[in-house]
Amino acid sequence: MQTIRNLELKAKQLFDQNVIRGVCHLYAGQEACAVGINAAIKATDRLITGYRCHAFTLMRGGPLRAIVAELAGRKTGISKGRGGSMHMFTKTFYGGYGVVGSQGQVAETMNMAALWKLPIIFVCENNKYAKGTSMERCTVNRNFYKRGDIIPGLRVDGMDILCVREATRFASDHCRTGKGPIVMELQTYRYYGHHQLDNESMYRSVDEVDEVRRTRDPISQLEGYIIRNNLAITEELRQIDDEIKKDVEEATRFAIRSPEPLVEELCNHIYCNHPMQDVRGINSWAKLKSGS
Repeated sequence: MQTIRNLELKAKQLFDQNVIRGVCHLYAGQEACAVGINAAIKATDRLITGYRCHAFTLMRGGPLRAIVAELAGRKTGISKGRGGSMHMFTKTFYGGYGVVGSQGQVAETMNMAALWKLPIIFVCENNKYAKGTSMERCTVNRNFYKRGDIIPGLRVDGMDILCVREATRFASDHCRTGKGPIVMELQTYRYYGHHQLDNESMYRSVDEVDEVRRTRDPISQLEGYIIRNNLAITEELRQIDDEIKKDVEEATRFAIRSPEPLVEELCNHIYCNHPMQDVRGINSWAKLKSGS
């Protein structure tokens, strides 16, 4: 969780410095969701999510260097600098996508999963806001764990990594024993705007965010649990924090030193194992062919 938190803070800094361009959706505050889920499933299980996908990329084997390089649009990035913040992939993580929970698609997918008893865990990371609109203003039924109709559902404290881990274990056992899909609603919170250009002061107060940071922060809660149960001392945890900060700084230096993709390579990898293609309009410096 500390690695993810430091990664996101660094991403915010790099965005403010115009090193990261486009859009950047930060996961700070929601770390217990990705880490707790990953702790309770198998390395061979497949995941897919919407944007805010840096954490899942890291948890599913993405190198820290390659993630930061991708954010910076560098050739050494995990998607070769073409995906940016929203489109990162590993062998067991099928990336982030721009549309999250599109209602018709979700309903149809849940219906087929229940009909065929597929081993799928549907996860709603409920961070209380749909972009800039609070759940109270836009949703009549805020029991998202019940949205699967006949599919059973769980509501979980998404700010407590141990709760997320144990709920995911239960959900995983449910699916693996042939009982079909299950829904998990992880009640969590994001510390920053929907993305880095979002003016969050338009829809929530600084006091609201500070209250969650003080009372429900997932990292602080776990640290308190560790100290109270004599699993480690404060100095040991600070040493871990220092090592993580060094790793993130090293990954940042690597990313900034890395080259950007060549213009001539922008059409590569549109199709798997296919050579470069001439895609009309992709190169603003090339003249259009006659008849194009």
